[in-house]
Amino acid sequence: MISRWLRGLVNRAVLFVVAAVVLTALVVALVGSLLSKSELEQQAAKQVETIAQIVAGELDDKLAQRLETLSHVAKGLTMSEAAFEVRAKVVMRRQTALQHLFDGVYLIDAQGKVIAEHPEDLELVGLDISNRSYFRRAKEQLTPLISEPYRSYDQGRPALMMAAPVFDHKQRFIGMLGGAVVLSGEHLIEEFSDIRIGETGYLAIVTHGGTVLANGRTGEVMQPINDANPLLKEAVGGFEGTARTRGSEGESIILSVQQMSEVPWFVAASWPAREAYAPASRIKDAFLWTLLVVILLVVPVTMWRFRRLMAPLGELGQQVRERHLGVRSNPVGVSGSSEIGQVAEIFNMVMDERDDVLSSLAEREAFFRSLTRGAPIGIVQADVLGRIEFVNPVFEGIIGLTLAELTGSHLFDCVTANDRDAVIHGWQRALEKQEVFRGRYQLQGPNAGTPVWCQVMTAILETPEKVMGTITVVRDISHELAVEDALRDEQLRAESILGVMQDGVLMADTGGVIRYANQAAARFLGAGGEYVGKNVFELVGIDHEDQALNHEWFLDRDDLDSLYVTLRNANGDLFDVDLSMIHIRQGRQNERLVFVLRDDTERRRQEERLSWEATHDSLTQLLNRRAFTAVLNKCLDDMTRQDASSVLILIDLDHFKPVNDEGGHLLGDEMLRRLSDLFKESVRQSDAVARLGGDEFGIILPACGMVRAKALAERIRAGVEALKIEHEGRMLGVTASIGVTELLPTDREPKDVVARADEGAYAAKSKGRNRVVVIPAPEPEQ
Repeated sequence: MISRWLRGLVNRAVLFVVAAVVLTALVVALVGSLLSKSELEQQAAKQVETIAQIVAGELDDKLAQRLETLSHVAKGLTMSEAAFEVRAKVVMRRQTALQHLFDGVYLIDAQGKVIAEHPEDLELVGLDISNRSYFRRAKEQLTPLISEPYRSYDQGRPALMMAAPVFDHKQRFIGMLGGAVVLSGEHLIEEFSDIRIGETGYLAIVTHGGTVLANGRTGEVMQPINDANPLLKEAVGGFEGTARTRGSEGESIILSVQQMSEVPWFVAASWPAREAYAPASRIKDAFLWTLLVVILLVVPVTMWRFRRLMAPLGELGQQVRERHLGVRSNPVGVSGSSEIGQVAEIFNMVMDERDDVLSSLAEREAFFRSLTRGAPIGIVQADVLGRIEFVNPVFEGIIGLTLAELTGSHLFDCVTANDRDAVIHGWQRALEKQEVFRGRYQLQGPNAGTPVWCQVMTAILETPEKVMGTITVVRDISHELAVEDALRDEQLRAESILGVMQDGVLMADTGGVIRYANQAAARFLGAGGEYVGKNVFELVGIDHEDQALNHEWFLDRDDLDSLYVTLRNANGDLFDVDLSMIHIRQGRQNERLVFVLRDDTERRRQEERLSWEATHDSLTQLLNRRAFTAVLNKCLDDMTRQDASSVLILIDLDHFKPVNDEGGHLLGDEMLRRLSDLFKESVRQSDAVARLGGDEFGIILPACGMVRAKALAERIRAGVEALKIEHEGRMLGVTASIGVTELLPTDREPKDVVARADEGAYAAKSKGRNRVVVIPAPEPEQ
C-alpha cells in the first residue's frame, strides 16, 4: 500500500515538502540544542569545578591549620626525655585546643609506646605503635607529617594521624605528639561528603593510593576505588581538570578533579549530564510538539495544491504512451507549466535521437574492435555463458590461436586444467553478484608450449535491462614473477647475512609490531625466539636520559645514529645499548622502522671507571679536591632548604713528615689509608670526606648542626691520636689540628668557608697542635 501511494508524483511532492519542513525544523532544533547544550555544559563544568576547588581548598586549610597547631604545641614541649615521660598526662590535660581539633590526641615516647591519650576511654596507654608507618617516618624525618589513612585501634574505624616530633633542649628526638582524625567523624570530611551538586551530584575524596575517603553517593570509607573511569585513574597519578566522561554505571557525567596540596589526595565532583542539560531537554520537547501541529496543518493544503499543478502531467503521460506504441505519430504537447512543456519537448527530441543512436551502434562496434586490436594487453569479449565473441591480437599471441579459431569456444578452455575449476567457480560467482572477477592463473592454448602466467580481470557488460556478457583483460606477468623470484632469493641472502651478525637487527611497523629480527636481537628481546608479530615496545623498555621512549617518539624522529640507551627486557635483563634507527618508506604506506642494537655495556663501564678516577684520590679512595668543591657548592645552594646548619671540618695532620722520613713513603701511604678509613667510619653516609692535599683532609657535614659537628671533630681528633703503626720496633703516629666552621648564608663561594676552616686549623697548630678550634660566624656588617 505504501509502495503504491509513493508511485504518485503528487504524493512524493507532498512527502518531499513535509520532509523538507521536518528536516529544516530538526536542523534548527539540533543547532539550537547544541548551542544551548554547549552553553549549559560550560556553566555546569564551571560550577562543578568551582565546588571542587572550594572543597579542596577548605579541606587543605583545615589540614594545614591542624598540622600547624600540632607542630606549634610540639615545639613548646621541649624538655628532657625523663620529664617528658613523667609529665605526659599533665601535659595532655592542658591541650584543650588540640582536643577540640582532633578526635584523639596522643603522646608517644621515643620507643613508640603511648604514654598519654585523650580521650582516656580508649585505654591505649602502654600500646606499642612503633610498627605504624607514621611513627617510623616522624622518627626518621624529624618533621611534622600527615599519615596515610589507616584502620585505628578504636573499633577499626578509618582515621589519619598528624604527627609532630618532640625534641629535648639538645634537639634530640624524645617522642612524638599525635593527633588522630576519624575520617567518618565531624572534624574533617563528613561535612564535605554530604554536599550535593544539583539533585544527584556528589563529591568524593580519594587518596593517590586509590583509597576512597568519602563518597557522597555510596557513603564508602576506606574502600579501594572501583570506578573504571579513566579520568579517576589519571587523577591518582596527579591529573587535575574538568571533563565530560562516563560514570561507573555508564551514564554521562561532568567530572572535575582538584588535587590537594597538603596531602596526596584529590577531590572529585560529579554531576550527571542529564540533570545539567534538563532545561535544554524541556525546550526540545516543546519544539517537537509544535512541529507535529505544523505538519498536520501543512499536509492537506499541500496535497490539494499539488494535485491541481500535476493534472497536465497525466495528459502528457497518455500522449507519450501512444507515441511509444506507434498509435501517435505527431509530437506530444500539452498546456500547463513551463516545466511540463519542457518535458514534452525533451521527449520529442529523445525520440528523434533514438533513431540516430540505433544507426550508429554498428559504427561504434567496429570502432571498439579496431581500438582493442592496438591495445598492449589481451582483451576478450564473451557472452553470459563464457563463449568467446571477440579477441584482440595480443590474446591470440598468448593462446596461439586466431580469432576465427577461438570464436564460439569457451573462455575456460584457455585455462590450464589445474586452475580451471577455480576460474569457473569465481567467474560464475562474480557474474551472479555483478562483481569484478580478478585472479592470477596459467593460460595455455592447444598449439602453445609452456603455460603463461597471466593477471586476469573480468568485468560485466550490462544495460539496465539485462546482462549482455563480459569483457576480460589479460596481462602477461611471466617476467614480473621471474623478477619476484629473484627478489625473494636476494631477501633470503640478506636474511642469512643478518643472521650471523653480532649486532641485533629488527624491523617493526609504525605500530611497533616486529616484522623481522635476527638471532642477535633475540638476546636483547629475551623472547626465546617467539617475537615476530609481537610489539617490540611491550617486550622491552627503552630509556634515554630518564625518559621512556615509545614507538611514537621514534616515529617523530628522523634517522638516528648512535643513541645511547638502556634496554630492559621481560626477563629483567639490562643492556647498555648503542642504538641506531632508519626509516624505510617514511611517510608512505607500509612504512617500516629498522633498529640496530649494539651492546655497549663494556664501554660504559670503562667510562664510569674513568669518571670515578676523575673525582677520587687513588691512594685513599676519598673524594679529591675537585669533587670536594662541587659538594661544598651544592651545600651552599641547599642551605635555605635545611632546618639545621651545615658544617665544614678541615684536618691538617701534625708530625706526618717524620713518619715519611723514618718509615718511608710506603709507611706514610699506609698511615694515610688507615686515617682515611677512620674518617669514613666516623661520619654519616650523607657526609663527604676528601683528601685535599698531601696530609690535608676535609669533611662536609650537611644539616648537621654545630653541636654535633664539634663532638664529631673531637672524636676524630682522639681517633687520629690513638692510631699507631709499628715500624722496626717503634710505634709511629700523628695527631691532627682541626678547624671547624659553619656554612653561612653570606658565603658566596667555597673559598670563603675553606678560609675560615683553614684559619681554625692554623689556630690549632699555633696553640700546640692536636686540638679542635671552632671559628664562629663573623659579626654582620652594619
